[in-house]
Amino acid sequence: MATNAESPLDLLWKEYSLVFRDFDDMTLARWLAQTLSQLEGKAWRLSHPLLRAYRLGAQMAHERQIWLKRLAKPPAAYSESPCCRAPSLPLLTRDVRDAGLICQHCSETLVPFEEIATALQGELEAWVSEYGAVHAVAHWDDRQRKSAGDYDRAYENAAEDAERCLCAPAASSLPNCLSFIPL
Repeated sequence: MATNAESPLDLLWKEYSLVFRDFDDMTLARWLAQTLSQLEGKAWRLSHPLLRAYRLGAQMAHERQIWLKRLAKPPAAYSESPCCRAPSLPLLTRDVRDAGLICQHCSETLVPFEEIATALQGELEAWVSEYGAVHAVAHWDDRQRKSAGDYDRAYENAAEDAERCLCAPAASSLPNCLSFIPL
């Protein structure tokens, strides 16, 4: 039985990367260098369109070994990555404890977690722990999504009911009114 190994999301990213396939090596190298200068000195979310576009271009450049050809000079702020010799642009993910900081170009470990400054390790550990609960939502099954939807609707109804609450004024806060509404 044949299965489709590529998800719709994978197919979408392949389609988006076709723009960079049409670039010649020099154009791709210059676009990457110019985009790096736009990213310099700031923290960016992976969901930002510029960073997503850069990542697609960087992966294409890695396949074509653009940085090894030295067709464009990256901004001075970016040192050379030991993994692929592209400019160091680390990617911080929730897997930082296990994978360290990941290279945007070749997806190898750029900086192992143990080599990150000890003070920063503690902050990263706290962020990973806090973010774990948020990320868990991405893996909910249908039952959990339905119950969360029911909760959200009940909470919205409770907020409306709290405005019309006939409880004593001290008990008219939303949490107290929630005790009277079946969830």
